[in-house]
This record gives sequence, C-alpha cells and structure tokens, in this order.
Amino acid sequence: MSITHAFVTDAHAAQQGGSMYVDVRSTEEFAHGHATGAVNVPLLEPDEDTGVMLPNPDFVRVMKANFPPDAPLLIGCQSGGRSARAARMLETFGYTNLTNILGGFCGGQDPGWEPSGLPSTTAASPHQHYAALLAAAD
Repeated sequence: MSITHAFVTDAHAAQQGGSMYVDVRSTEEFAHGHATGAVNVPLLEPDEDTGVMLPNPDFVRVMKANFPPDAPLLIGCQSGGRSARAARMLETFGYTNLTNILGGFCGGQDPGWEPSGLPSTTAASPHQHYAALLAAAD
C-alpha cells in the first residue's frame, strides 16, 4: 500500500475515527503546541552543542516498539516536509497504513492544523511525550 496524503480536515476526521497522529517535529516544537491527542516521535532533534537539527537515530526503533506496522498512522510535522520523509522511511520498514498530513501543524503550501482551527494544545499526558515512547522501546 502506498502512502496517502490528506489535508488537515481529513486528517482530523481520520483521527476521530481512530487513526493515531504521530507528530515528527522536535520535542521542543511539540511542547510549543500540537494536535490534541498526538504523540511525539521526532524525526530530527537539535544537537545539544550546536543547535543543528540532526536525524534521530532511534526514530524507526521507537516507532516499531510503539506501533504495529498495520496501525493507521497520521504523520504530521510543521508544514509537511518532514512528515513526507518520515512516512517514506516508515513505508520502507514495512508500515502499510500511512497518511502524510499536508500542511502539517502550522501550514505551508497547504493549510495547517492550527490555522485551520482544529483542536490543539500545549498540554500532553506523559504517554504522549517522546521520553515515554523511547522508554517503551528500551
């Protein structure tokens, strides 16, 4: 199955239908606001010394530990670029039910989640944070 693409309103409907929103932005970006109910598994994180964004070496391992390959996953980021990359990577590792969210959280060429008025928050339960998902993979 190939990766599908959805505008934020369709992604929200899919989330309401049981799909999991996986926000692949950095942990800092996630903390500043995210789709209500989303979990955070960053594709890239800033280097502690330089601030340069580097690939998260645990991305696939954490995804495999927390989500079965047939789970309906909505992959979102800031504007749609990282999520498309993450979805392609997950597809390579056997994930079969992936939707890339066009426009991401803030928007870009396509309308974003937050500017569209869809439910968002800065609060998250412990299981939504990357640290908890990483711990489940260890």
